[in-house]
Amino acid sequence: MPTAAPRVPVRIFPDSELASAQVARELADFIRERAAAGRMAVLGLATGSSPTRVYEELVRLHQQEGLSFQNVVSFNLDEYYPMAPDSLQSYVRFMHEYLFDHVDIRPENIHIPDGTVLPEQVADYCRDYEAQIVAAGGIDWQLLGIGRTGHIGFNEPGSGAGSRTRLITLDHITRTDAASDFYGEENVPRRALTMGVGTILEARHVVLLAWGEGKAAVVKRLVEGEPTDTVPATYLQHHPAVQVVLDEAAAAELSPRKTPWLAGETCDWQQPALVRKAVTWLARLVEKPILKLLDEDYNENGLSELLAESEGQAYAINIRVFNELQHTITGWPGGKPNADDTFRPERAAPFPKRVLIFSPHPDDDVISMGGTLLRLVDQGHEVHVAYQTSGNIAVFDEEVVRFAEFVADYDELFRFDDQPAENLYQRVADFLKTKQPGQVDSAEVQQIKGLIRRGEAKSALRYAGLDPDIRAHFQELPFYETGRVRKKPLGEEDIRLTVELLEKLRPHQIFAAGDLSDPHGTHRVCLAAIMQAVAQLRTQGADWLADCRVWLYRGAWQEWDIDQIEMAVPLSPQELTRKRRAIFKHQSQKDRPLFPGADQREFWQRAEARNRTTARLYDQLGLPEYEGIEAFVEWHF
Repeated sequence: MPTAAPRVPVRIFPDSELASAQVARELADFIRERAAAGRMAVLGLATGSSPTRVYEELVRLHQQEGLSFQNVVSFNLDEYYPMAPDSLQSYVRFMHEYLFDHVDIRPENIHIPDGTVLPEQVADYCRDYEAQIVAAGGIDWQLLGIGRTGHIGFNEPGSGAGSRTRLITLDHITRTDAASDFYGEENVPRRALTMGVGTILEARHVVLLAWGEGKAAVVKRLVEGEPTDTVPATYLQHHPAVQVVLDEAAAAELSPRKTPWLAGETCDWQQPALVRKAVTWLARLVEKPILKLLDEDYNENGLSELLAESEGQAYAINIRVFNELQHTITGWPGGKPNADDTFRPERAAPFPKRVLIFSPHPDDDVISMGGTLLRLVDQGHEVHVAYQTSGNIAVFDEEVVRFAEFVADYDELFRFDDQPAENLYQRVADFLKTKQPGQVDSAEVQQIKGLIRRGEAKSALRYAGLDPDIRAHFQELPFYETGRVRKKPLGEEDIRLTVELLEKLRPHQIFAAGDLSDPHGTHRVCLAAIMQAVAQLRTQGADWLADCRVWLYRGAWQEWDIDQIEMAVPLSPQELTRKRRAIFKHQSQKDRPLFPGADQREFWQRAEARNRTTARLYDQLGLPEYEGIEAFVEWHF
């Protein structure tokens, strides 16, 4: 069963930060080489989340290592249309905030498509943009991201290989992905100006960046699929000097990573994790429980070498992997007291444990591991929940008016001091009446939205049997508190607050969001805060860490693969119902969350579907059948 060979060069890094730093250094070297030769460096630049760390590193190189942009000419890929340059969502503003305002590039050398061009002038403007690129000598070094539709720039499916700078209608998926930046899909422009695929292909050197599990599927099509206008990025396969730069998560679906035994890779079958990956893949491929796999199943599907490693006995492999999976299942996520824990994922002692659950947003705890949280409480552990951010941007404006009006009516009814409350209500109502799409909320509105989400989190904890005054910790990490979807970089204060909470509680167990595919990046930053805090505590000699285990759950966007799961907590129908009720306490996210992402289902629906799917996979592999399963992977810090 041969697999498709890579059609473009790929570089895979452990994480996006290392990858971005390397790309930035290579770009900096190119700029310096051109400067030494007395030549201009003509760069094609991208926006979006993928290149931001590259730009941050370029700024650092300029400020700390003297990298000059005096010889740089830049041409940006695209811009929404219509779009004022000072709008929050404008790519003009993006480029200045992330790069141009912090380096010494000449203003006259900056070129970004103009979202204010009159409709009747668009065609001429686009031709002129192409002419400016030609006049500059063509693009030397083009930086790209990739959308889930396979677009580069805003070249949506259907864009031809020879297409040029033009006005294009955005795909529904692209508009959905952009909805968070615009505070709702209805506010996303339907059109955009973009360089064409043909323009991009004329660049002398192209680097495409992709990070996170959410990009893995389209990356596979780019790297291993046939060139097609349904995935415009695949036309890069025709480019003589292109590189695709990925983190491990974005590379997960590529054959050398997903099925190395089919890709001609040398496999070390002494690695239990690789064997487990291969056997679970095989069982799902041939649609058999693990214990029913035969020698011919291995031989006919590219796993003859693995079979040979076990002296040609499929059953020996089957039973080993079956037992490994069986040992991941536990109804005691905090450890079962007075029990043999040799084959249990969590140790028996100490009991009860002090457990700290980190929740990036105020509802991630119950959405992602609500059943496990309830079970930990029921089994007598001391459970604490740290809500890392306020989640205030994810509240609809009408909720603010409703709560402010309630406070004013409450004060009037009970004759406290109605004037300040009435004044607050009037100020809030007046602000929201004139608020523009994407406009940053006033400080008062942000505070009210934060209180709404805090109250919902407290309500969910009370339902779970916890006293929120004692067990809830609202960190409100500063990186998040911008009032915008775009956040600040993780800072020292974020780390300090996390260190202080960890040192205060000294937990035996930590649960944290371990997914990288959160489209807004908050989960990723919150996990980085925890990891850096733990690293700092280790250097300070925190001895309690030796008796602490860290379990990572996934957010609403994606679940761990079956071969990765190290602790599987089964849920009965009643427990899944209790979890749903806990999620329902977050009423501001009910019916329609403000930022649903690409999946339009409500969070409770996604959570239940995910839990049931995981349980069904265990069942199909021949393990016990459950209503749902919540999955975790241990972080060995």
